[in-house]
Amino acid sequence: MENGNLIVVESQMLIRKPVDQVFEAFVNPEITTKFWFTKSSGRLELGKKVRWDWEMFGVGDNLTVKELEENRRILVEWDSDPTTVEWSFESQEDGTTLVKISNWNFPVSCDVVLPMAVDSKGGYTMVLAGLKAWLEHGIELNLVRDQFPGGCPS
Repeated sequence: MENGNLIVVESQMLIRKPVDQVFEAFVNPEITTKFWFTKSSGRLELGKKVRWDWEMFGVGDNLTVKELEENRRILVEWDSDPTTVEWSFESQEDGTTLVKISNWNFPVSCDVVLPMAVDSKGGYTMVLAGLKAWLEHGIELNLVRDQFPGGCPS
């Protein structure tokens, strides 16, 4: 999606669990490590800077929690990109949760933004699929780890 000069990449997934459980899965690294990164410096909290590592690839990044509304929304800024990511959590009448992830503030240059946007869309969609498998079925799919079995591409 494009909003003027602002390119916003969006991914979403219905998770068949209550909103409090789905929200907790993103703020609590003991749960998030089951479907995304392997190590964290701590729980997501408003104003806090946190480090996430993907040890299998030897990479990591810092993010700052800019906004946090329990069971509703998380807004973070990545240090290395620096892009902005928002998770929104919408409780459904049947007790399920719609999770939407939006990513923006990509570099202006088209040759840089296009690969970053494509990677963002695929990456966040994979994270949501892993979240769904873990919360709904207790299955750790290792999607992120297995995407590049020979190590992170350069």
